[in-house]
Amino acid sequence: MNSVVLIGRLCADPELSYTPNTQTACCRFTLAVDRPKRQGEDAGADFIRITVWGRQAETCDRYLAKGRQVAIHGRIQTGSYKDRNGETVYTTDVVADRVEFLGSAGGDNSRSDGSYQRNGSNYQPQNNASQNGDKQLGFNDLPQGFSTMNEDVPWG
Repeated sequence: MNSVVLIGRLCADPELSYTPNTQTACCRFTLAVDRPKRQGEDAGADFIRITVWGRQAETCDRYLAKGRQVAIHGRIQTGSYKDRNGETVYTTDVVADRVEFLGSAGGDNSRSDGSYQRNGSNYQPQNNASQNGDKQLGFNDLPQGFSTMNEDVPWG
């Protein structure tokens, strides 16, 4: 079984590209994942390269930015290539099947309604109305009996 679940923050804005033949979207970014802190040691982090494909890749490029917290579910993929000097370089990446946006990047650009749109390094609010004038449901338009939570983790 090859299954990976990670929670971390983006180290930089994601990079979107398209495959030459099929024009399939590919989004890549690096995720900083905290290591467990042990008594008497400094907490460290692992920097893991993430690859997302298809429509989800376009969504990641549009809404994610440096510092944004995400949860990733995917699989490990290894590979290799020859560098300019002819040396073999081995790679390990996580290919994400699912990306969940968590928390916010913080700072003055985060919005309480959960709507983000990356524009350079700044967040811009989403337009909550569609082109035909219909109101789309936003993060604050929850059904009766549901509520939002401000905590990153509701337990512990």
